[in-house]
Amino acid sequence: MVRLILGLTVLSTLASCSDSSQTNSTIYFGGEIVNPTSDYVVLYHNDTYVDSVKLDDRNHFAFKFDNIEEGLYHFDHAPELQYVYLSEGDSLLARLNTVEFDESLVYSGKGSDINNFLMEIFLRNENEEAVVKGFYGLDPKAFSQKIDSLHSLKVKHLKELAAESEFSPRAYAMAEASIDYNTYITKEKYPFYHKKETGEETIRDLDDSFYEYRKKIDLDNKDLTFFRPYFDFMKWHFGNMSYTACLKDCASDNKEPVMDRLHFNKHKLALVDSLVHQVELRDILFRNVAMDYLLREHKTSEKATAFIEKFKNLSSNGEHKEEIDLLYEGIKNLQPNTALPNLLVKNFNNEEVSIKELANNKKNTVFYFWTAEQKRHFRNVNQHITSLEEKYPHYNFIGINLRTNFTQWQQLMGEYKLDTSKQYFGENFKELQMAMIIDGLNKCVIAKDTVIVDGFANLYTSL
Repeated sequence: MVRLILGLTVLSTLASCSDSSQTNSTIYFGGEIVNPTSDYVVLYHNDTYVDSVKLDDRNHFAFKFDNIEEGLYHFDHAPELQYVYLSEGDSLLARLNTVEFDESLVYSGKGSDINNFLMEIFLRNENEEAVVKGFYGLDPKAFSQKIDSLHSLKVKHLKELAAESEFSPRAYAMAEASIDYNTYITKEKYPFYHKKETGEETIRDLDDSFYEYRKKIDLDNKDLTFFRPYFDFMKWHFGNMSYTACLKDCASDNKEPVMDRLHFNKHKLALVDSLVHQVELRDILFRNVAMDYLLREHKTSEKATAFIEKFKNLSSNGEHKEEIDLLYEGIKNLQPNTALPNLLVKNFNNEEVSIKELANNKKNTVFYFWTAEQKRHFRNVNQHITSLEEKYPHYNFIGINLRTNFTQWQQLMGEYKLDTSKQYFGENFKELQMAMIIDGLNKCVIAKDTVIVDGFANLYTSL
């Protein structure tokens, strides 16, 4: 780490500068990226671009800011990204290796305590997933005891760290939120996962004590709006409440309305509208509800059109409205017997090719998608495609890469000995996502010649 600090000349005197002035409003953030996958590091605050810097010849980067808002930011080194918390006077250094991006990320300098803690909680929550999964079969009281015990250990660690470090009130609140909302997510999931684990016919009715934590929830916290655990909690929370209310108030002897996606998502829109007042959070929740409905329904109808109009009336975000229109248009264009979209991808030689040219006129063509961001999925899908090619020799399988640096994609072709005549690079992710409705990496599109057979197929279940 000493070599890193000395190498970053613009940051080499940070510690002394920050120690000498408690009122310094300048923020320095820099570091070193081992095995870079892009030439740039890009910084965002919430959903807004802040600045970008190019790596130097030693793979170092450095930002300097004056009078920017304290809070949670995220930095993007394509195709990866991670959070960073910035406060006035910070002189923060990050070091990471893209081979293990999250696991290798370590901070030093002023402001490192809160950032290392956030990373530690992030990784601990990931590592606990398998353990927590084993708790869902327990009864509600035993489940809560297990989850609360894990929560208490993290809170204890935070208090011990705060006693030794100087956390601003906002930074401490962010650290608490990183613990709390991940815990709350598991409790919102419990009734659904418990039913799945136990095979019970209905969702278990839980008393108020199980949801005691809901009294602590802040539904309008602007600092947390774009924090993934907070937003993920909101999705589960409103889904859970909508399900419970609908089951109680709308069910009949003949039908459970919760099985009707349109009915259920109308409930979610109404709940968000009545309970959330912070504009940005309202809008991204409305967007999520509309996305969830359309991506699960996959069909066009007058009811779907009416639902979109309801969403537009509630949302104040023009970009979200345009996005939902594009999504619905994409769904229309992927219905059976429609022509493949006019999309361009790149071949190994960096030449543009239309996906219509890739559709074999003698075989059914399966377009599937992968990204270097999901390394495990990438390896698994390669193995699965090999088995499918053996099982279905009358099918033509075409892989389209997403959200990966072009040079890195070319390197992966060689590293994994992939057939370059069957692999293509999707440069415009947003266009591909909307036109092919890529709602998950197991999604595939099956075409015969240039006509769609199944626009919403699954690579593991549809063949």
